[in-house]
Amino acid sequence: MGEQNELRDAVAEGLRNLEEFLDKIPGGGVTRDVRDRVGALRQLLVEQRDPRFALVGRRGSGKSSLINAIMGEPIAVVGHETSATGRGAWYAYSSERGRLRILDTRGLQEGSRPDCPDDAASPRESILKELRAECPDAVLFLIKAKEVDSAVDGDLSEVEHLLKAAHEEHGAAIPLLAVVTSCDELEPKNVKLHAPEGEDARDIEEKLARVRAVERHLEVKIRDRAPLKDRLIGVLGVSSYQSWRGDGSRRADERWRIDALVGKLVDELPKEARVGLVRLSQIKHLQRSLAGTIAMLIAGICAAIAVLPIPGSDIVPITSMQVSLVASVAHVSGRTMTLRSSAEFLGAIGMNVGLSFAFRELARGLVKLVPAAGSAASAAIAYATTLGIGKAAAAYFIDGVGPGDARRIFASTRDAERERYARAGE
Repeated sequence: MGEQNELRDAVAEGLRNLEEFLDKIPGGGVTRDVRDRVGALRQLLVEQRDPRFALVGRRGSGKSSLINAIMGEPIAVVGHETSATGRGAWYAYSSERGRLRILDTRGLQEGSRPDCPDDAASPRESILKELRAECPDAVLFLIKAKEVDSAVDGDLSEVEHLLKAAHEEHGAAIPLLAVVTSCDELEPKNVKLHAPEGEDARDIEEKLARVRAVERHLEVKIRDRAPLKDRLIGVLGVSSYQSWRGDGSRRADERWRIDALVGKLVDELPKEARVGLVRLSQIKHLQRSLAGTIAMLIAGICAAIAVLPIPGSDIVPITSMQVSLVASVAHVSGRTMTLRSSAEFLGAIGMNVGLSFAFRELARGLVKLVPAAGSAASAAIAYATTLGIGKAAAAYFIDGVGPGDARRIFASTRDAERERYARAGE
């Protein structure tokens, strides 16, 4: 946690210093754009917090299994025969990569009461108590694939009541994601959705057709309810099955479409909670996408700083932003890095403060008789170099390439982006 706090504090200080720097510049389009990017970065990196989800469904719908599937670890207790969740309560499910806050609820319409003291007389009252205490980022309604025809209207009535109560309490229109669990149990049962390579294509298509039919059925049910249809962000069939040995090692992993589920949630989350979920999930294409977003924001800031008419003043804020970019990409990947080690990474890919300063000053010198062009050249170098750093960091920390490949990716991306940036300005 120390390295994570160091990164957050350093980025926060860097953004404050940058805003003080901008205060000295006459207002205009460039500074407004930078301030907008600074605001987005602050939400993603400085104000980041644990994602919060309410999981609602009847007993056995797979709430605890879904938590484990998202985390990739046996974090939540799974109840195979009786209700495993004693009462509606917020839990912080933690791993070395961070935390996920889950309102893990008693099963809707449950037939047996868990052996756990609870002041609430019903699942609804238990859940309502916790929803009033804390607002979730999204509500996930879970139902098993084989149960979408079984008393689902009663479940949806409960979900409707809970969303209404949360809206009245917090004033937030909370998104609803319907999750059809245990799709692996649909016929043909022995056909593996998570490993289709070895299956007959006809069998895979038959099973997928059943999944689509179940999804459509549930979606129609939800969209028939006016209070729910406007909150619905999707209906998604998944498989969450994993099995663990007593020593904690995993003996089976049949997860399917968990990456699509997490992707839907990331799209709906406030910026403050996105980094946390992507870091926890370890889903590479989501990590790459978020790393790319951060790189684009920082590249835009660096380019704008290079345009500003204060000779030499860009070197400190630009370099600071580039070091923060490396640390941020490493953080998204699930690692923790000090700012010192981030600066060392820049050196390993052929980038250092002196070199970046020389590049920008050389560009200014070559076109010093045409000041506007000089600013454009400096902006192109700052933008392209920063995107090259972001691409190299993502390849190294997320995809696991070696230092030599990361160095080549940095150089090729920098050169290509500089040329593209220059063409766009012609």
